[in-house]
Amino acid sequence: MIEVCLLGAGGTMPLPGRWLTSLLVRWNGTQLLVDCGEGTQIALREKGFSCHQIDSIFLTHYHADHTAGLPGLLLTMAKSERLAPVSLYGPKGLQELMQGVLAIARYLPFELRCIEYAQRENTFEIKGMKITAFGVKHSVPCFGYCFDYPRAPRFDAAKAKKLGLPVNLWGILQKGNAVEYEERQYLPEEVMGEKRRGIKFVYATDTRPVPFIGEYACNGDLLIAEGMYGDKEKQANALENRHMMMQEAAAIAAGANVRKLWLTHYSPSMPNPGAYEQEVKEIFENTLISNDGAFCDLSFSEE
Repeated sequence: MIEVCLLGAGGTMPLPGRWLTSLLVRWNGTQLLVDCGEGTQIALREKGFSCHQIDSIFLTHYHADHTAGLPGLLLTMAKSERLAPVSLYGPKGLQELMQGVLAIARYLPFELRCIEYAQRENTFEIKGMKITAFGVKHSVPCFGYCFDYPRAPRFDAAKAKKLGLPVNLWGILQKGNAVEYEERQYLPEEVMGEKRRGIKFVYATDTRPVPFIGEYACNGDLLIAEGMYGDKEKQANALENRHMMMQEAAAIAAGANVRKLWLTHYSPSMPNPGAYEQEVKEIFENTLISNDGAFCDLSFSEE
């Protein structure tokens, strides 16, 4: 239903075998990118994805390890003969950032639409997906993202029959449209069953732990969170630079009752994040110490 691929799991600078931060989300024939660190377009190719169909790019903040891949990505999209507009979302300063990007990526054949956030919480809808940008705590304005894909309730034929509605009107109501029948308007909610669980996941990196992360991730399918450091002796670094420890991310996942946690955005001073796996899993068992290319297919739960 929804494909999620962590293209790069690195922070600060790319390393051999570790690209910088970027996440690809695919659903309903569209592709969305969150962050675009150096090497993102190579990571896309390595996983067999095309940048041609990326319709939206959501940026957490404007540090280079999250944005330096933009000029190359946009130029590659141009060379693939893309003509459709591309929408970019991010904190205040997006227009200024894109002026610099376009000084390198000149003469793009498609329109760039820039949407700057005016609030601490900002909600958008793209092809049935509700996307909420929420403020987190970093050294510069930074946002996390909650992706919420709702699931329509089941159609209740018994309710439709009780109302005396003919079968040829059922499909219209099931698709969420009202109908007129025998001088009365019938609404979809009159013939639908109980609300069903949709799909929800959260992406939060370059931040100290803040309540918003757990609130949005609560009972979600996946939390992708920063694990900049695993060594507890790096706690002072995390506090000073406003990053998150692996253990802190695991505690958020446990408190939010998420189904699984992916850690990402590792410091280049941590060449082997897997060394902390056992310690982190003692806090939240269903934790993945992600590598580049981590992939999952999120589907509606069986009912």
